[in-house]
Amino acid sequence: MILYDTPSPAPNPRRVRMFAAEKGINLPLQPVSLMAREHKSAEHLARNPLGQAPVLELDDGTTISESVAICRYLEAAYPEIPLFGVSALEIAQIEMWIRRTEFTLGGPVRNYWVNVHPFTAQVVPERFEEFGNANVPHAMAAMGVFDAALTHSKFIAGEGISMADIVLLSTIDFAAFIGLAMPESLTNLRRWHDDMSARPSARA
Repeated sequence: MILYDTPSPAPNPRRVRMFAAEKGINLPLQPVSLMAREHKSAEHLARNPLGQAPVLELDDGTTISESVAICRYLEAAYPEIPLFGVSALEIAQIEMWIRRTEFTLGGPVRNYWVNVHPFTAQVVPERFEEFGNANVPHAMAAMGVFDAALTHSKFIAGEGISMADIVLLSTIDFAAFIGLAMPESLTNLRRWHDDMSARPSARA
């Protein structure tokens, strides 16, 4: 297998690297330069017609895109140390928090990134700055929801680390990178963030 990868702060490839690190999977990486627009090359578009990373290429040439889909494949192929849950309730709760992160936090963060951040001005021909800024309170409100959920549990979906924590960490760290850092008042989320950031997988 080969993972076509882009380095941090890109959140989606980081999810896959963290997931593989938590499970002890040796996943060879092939860098794809966004600055050089390698993700839009004909070679990469043949792997993923959306021109995005990450992409997992299997030994037979089959490719899988989308970070959570890649991690679900790896979970099925390497079931030890399950990160998507075992019981019906665990599986459902982990999926619930993945979806909440992607929609309630990831959506506003992406909207701000595309429409406001100076970097994207180089590649997005038409931006709507007022709309981008309007997403900031939605992102902060979502972080408050995660803070409340962490009042009585060590991890976002319970007492054990899961894919939901990996998705949340990559999203929160990317939000901070673009200027949407979590409020100081969210002490539960900050405790969780410190714990997650101390794990070796966070440096993957």
